[in-house]
Amino acid sequence: MKKNPLQYALRNGFAWVLSIIMFIPLLLILVNSFKDRVGANSMSMKLPKTLHWSNYATVIEEGKLVQSFFNSLFYTTASTVLGIALASIAAYIFARNATRLNRFLYFFVIMGIAMPINFVTLTKVMQVTQLINTQLGIIVLLAVMSIPFSVFLIYGFVSSVPRELDEAGIVDGCPPFRLFYSIILPFLTPVIVTVGILNFMGSWNDFVLPLYYLNDTAKWPMTLAVYNFFGRFQVNWNLVSADIVLTTLPVIVIYLLGQRYIISGMTSGSVKG
Repeated sequence: MKKNPLQYALRNGFAWVLSIIMFIPLLLILVNSFKDRVGANSMSMKLPKTLHWSNYATVIEEGKLVQSFFNSLFYTTASTVLGIALASIAAYIFARNATRLNRFLYFFVIMGIAMPINFVTLTKVMQVTQLINTQLGIIVLLAVMSIPFSVFLIYGFVSSVPRELDEAGIVDGCPPFRLFYSIILPFLTPVIVTVGILNFMGSWNDFVLPLYYLNDTAKWPMTLAVYNFFGRFQVNWNLVSADIVLTTLPVIVIYLLGQRYIISGMTSGSVKG
C-alpha cells in the first residue's frame, strides 16, 4: 500500500513537535545549570555568556552526590537483579503450568500493577521485620514493587518458547532450576533486558519509598539528595538545575542505550501474551 506523502509528513511533523515540547523542560534545566545565580533566577531559555562549570563542582561537593550516586546504583542494581530473578521464575511457572491455582495466582500478582500501596500496613510489616532504615529493606521493597509488571511482560514472552525444549531438558535429566536458567532463560533475553531497563529506571527515580523508610542521610539515594539540596539551596536555581541534571543523566543514558530493547520487548510480550 502506497503511503500518502502529506499524511506521512503530518505524522512526522506532529511527532517532532511533541518531542520538542517534551524536551523543553530538560533543555531549560540544562541551560540554567551553566548560569550564575543572578542569571538563573529568571529560569529563561537565554544562553549564558559564560559557562559556569563550577556549579557542578559545588553540587557534587555540597550535595554529597558521589555517596548518593553509589547508594542509588547499589539499590537499583540489586533490586533489579532480585526482581527479575523472582519474576522470571514466577512467570515461567504460571505459563507452563496453567492450572486454576496458577491462573488465580497470576492474576493476583499482576493486580499489583493497579493496586495502590497501603503505607500503614507496609510500615507495620517493615517494623516487624526490622527492615526500616536499612539498605536491605529498600532493595526488597523496590524489587517487590517491580514484580507485578515484570511478571506481566515475561509471562507473554514465555509462551513463545517451545515446550519441546522443556521436554528435551527433562529427558536429559536437568533439574528444574537448571532447566530454566540454562535452557529457557537465554530465549527470554529480549524481554529480560526490557524489564531490566524499565525496573532500573523506576528504582532510580523512586522517591517515596526512601523518603518513608530511610532516615539515615548516609543511605539516601540521589532522589533524596536532590530533595535535601533543594531545601538548602532553593534560591540558587543554577545549583538546583545542575543537581537535577546530574541526577537524571544516568537514567537518560540507560534509556538511550536500551530504548530499542524496550520497544521490541514490550511489543513481543503484548503480542504473544
